[in-house]
Amino acid sequence: MSLSCNSSLTSIRITSSELQTRAGKLLEHVTEKRLSGVVLFDNYYILYLTGFAFIPTERPIAFLMNARGEKAMFVPRLEREHAVSETGFERVVDYVEYPCDPHPFQILKKTLDSMGISGDIGADNDGYPWIYGYRGPSLSELTGANVIKVSAFLEDAMMIKSEAEVNLIRESVKWGNLAHRLLQRYTKVGATETEVSLRASHEATLAMLDTLGPLYRSQSLFHEGASAGYRGQIGRNAAIPHALANNITFQAGDVLVTGAGAVVWGYTSELERTMVVGRPSEGQREMFAHMKKAQEVAFDALRPGARCSDVDRAVRLYYEENSLPVASPAPGGQQRRESDSDFRGLMPFWKHHTGHAIGLRMHEGPFLDVGDHTVIRPRMVFTVEPGFYAPDMGGFRHSDTLVVLDDGIEILTYYPRELESLIID
Repeated sequence: MSLSCNSSLTSIRITSSELQTRAGKLLEHVTEKRLSGVVLFDNYYILYLTGFAFIPTERPIAFLMNARGEKAMFVPRLEREHAVSETGFERVVDYVEYPCDPHPFQILKKTLDSMGISGDIGADNDGYPWIYGYRGPSLSELTGANVIKVSAFLEDAMMIKSEAEVNLIRESVKWGNLAHRLLQRYTKVGATETEVSLRASHEATLAMLDTLGPLYRSQSLFHEGASAGYRGQIGRNAAIPHALANNITFQAGDVLVTGAGAVVWGYTSELERTMVVGRPSEGQREMFAHMKKAQEVAFDALRPGARCSDVDRAVRLYYEENSLPVASPAPGGQQRRESDSDFRGLMPFWKHHTGHAIGLRMHEGPFLDVGDHTVIRPRMVFTVEPGFYAPDMGGFRHSDTLVVLDDGIEILTYYPRELESLIID
């Protein structure tokens, strides 16, 4: 599936035949486990199986499929036309509203009974999650059935991307790259992260829409188009891996940790870079070099047949075997001889695992962590993002998105990784 500007395609979404194949594999699992059917509430699972993207609220929405392969959507009335148009299902059952009398789950029970879904039922959750103030009975209470979790099967299926999924992620990478380029261009001393992020994201999104036109849809709850920003990881705040944007003003000497991507028909990618405002100090250069090397260690370890834990273990070994010089002059200003006490290890600056899978969600399994022993297989897509976080200096993290091949990896993101290309003059 080509996604180039010269494409004659009328759509770049996942095809209906691929959605049917996914549902067919789930049906095989239902049959193998001798279940009467399956009920799914998670919006990403529903998007993966049906192409229907929606905003989960207090109003329950569910995908239903019985052991004969008959499918239905259960939605509030306000989503009926949306569900019909996106799924193409003949059976879309709606209820008036939540909260309402009768409770929507009474309608769900009648639907399950009519489809023969009873006894042993597969589900991702024993009832609709209690979000946005929702309250209601569990599936097991409602039906008296034995609820069997099928989430692991779905997560395993989502780990291995199809060619179409990888191509959508490739397209995401292109526009994330543009958004980041603009972000770096507009970042300067005295500007704020809010204005710079909005400008870069807006211009990159307009360029994407000019190129893709009506082919493009986001299918995302969080983003429409391309985006790039800092999420508050500026200066010493960069030492907080998951900080929040705070309209911070850029200053000389700041270490910056960026984030960029684009959601294309629900699929996303991740590009992160460490930049410095002005000429980097020696300490910043050393920390940057270790961060970049740690990521390269992960690239070398990430191969089909290896385990996710092997990758994280290789990176942690690098942390353990390397150190930073301590900037502490001897008394009286005399030069002190280097000794083991003049260095500190890298492990104190470590805060998170090496990476994670990505696709419909920003974070998917498996995880590049010593606790995840999943065997890496071709067409898995990961972000690789080991980082260092020094409270007195800031954070240092690159993130690149890659796909596993039969004989290695292909790094999909292509933004410069060298420090000299990431200095804000």
